[in-house]
Amino acid sequence: MFSTFKSTRKWFYMAGGLVTLLGLIAFTEVRQDQKRVRAVVVKLNQVDGHQFLTRRDVTGYLTNGGADPVIGKQYEEVDFRQLEVRLRQHGLVKTCQVSRDLMGNLLVSVEQPRPVARLMTDSEGVRTVSGQYISEEGRFFPISMNYTARVPILTGPYFKRNRSLASERNQPLLGLLRYIADDPLWRAQIAELSVDEQGEVTMWPQVGNHRIELGLPADLDAKFKKLKLVYTDVLPAKGWDRYSRVNVQYRNQIVCE
Repeated sequence: MFSTFKSTRKWFYMAGGLVTLLGLIAFTEVRQDQKRVRAVVVKLNQVDGHQFLTRRDVTGYLTNGGADPVIGKQYEEVDFRQLEVRLRQHGLVKTCQVSRDLMGNLLVSVEQPRPVARLMTDSEGVRTVSGQYISEEGRFFPISMNYTARVPILTGPYFKRNRSLASERNQPLLGLLRYIADDPLWRAQIAELSVDEQGEVTMWPQVGNHRIELGLPADLDAKFKKLKLVYTDVLPAKGWDRYSRVNVQYRNQIVCE
C-alpha cells in the first residue's frame, strides 16, 4: 500500500513538472510573439462619412508600398515616430498615431481630412476639375480614387496666387467655406463659388438660374439671413427662374434683377 502511494506521488510530480514545462514553453512563445509585429491593425476615423482611404492604402503608406515590411519585425527595430512621419507625408492623412498592444499587434489610427470645397482651375478658357480638395484647416489635399466628396466647386483668379487658405489673410474666405459646410441648407444649395482677384465672392445655387453676389466674405450671418429670406419669401412668390442676379452684399439691402 505504501509502495502504491509512493508511485502515485511520483506520477503526480512528473505530471506537474510536465504541465509546468509546457506552460513555460507556451509563455516563452507568447513573449517571443509579443516582441515581433504579429499584424497591422488599422483604424480609420471618418469625418462626416468621408472615406478617402482604405486600410490597404494605409498599410501601403506605412511600408513604402511593401518595400519596408513591418510584420515579423522585432519591436526593438520599429521606430513608431518614423512611421508616423511617413504616414503624415501623405495628403489624405490629417493626423495619425502608431502604437502596439499586448498581443504584439501594431496599431495604426488615422484621421482623415474634412473637405469643404474642391478646386477647379481655368486653363485657356477650359475649366478643369483639379485634383485637390480644401480642408477645413485651409490645406489643399489630393483627390482619392476611393471616394468623391459632395462639396462646392471653387473657382476664380484668386487661386492663381493663393495655394492655401491657412494664412491669416485667407481666414474670412475659409470661414465662408466652413459656414456653408456646417449648415445643412447651404451645404445642399450652394453648388459653386467663384472668387475674383480682390477676394469678392459670387455663388451659384443648385436650384435656380441666378447668381448670388455675396461680396467680401464678411458679415456672413447678416448676408445669409437675407439670402434665406429670398429663398423662403421672394422666389416662391415670383418664380425660381424670375431673376438672374441676387445681391446681398450691401447692408440692409437685397437686390434682385
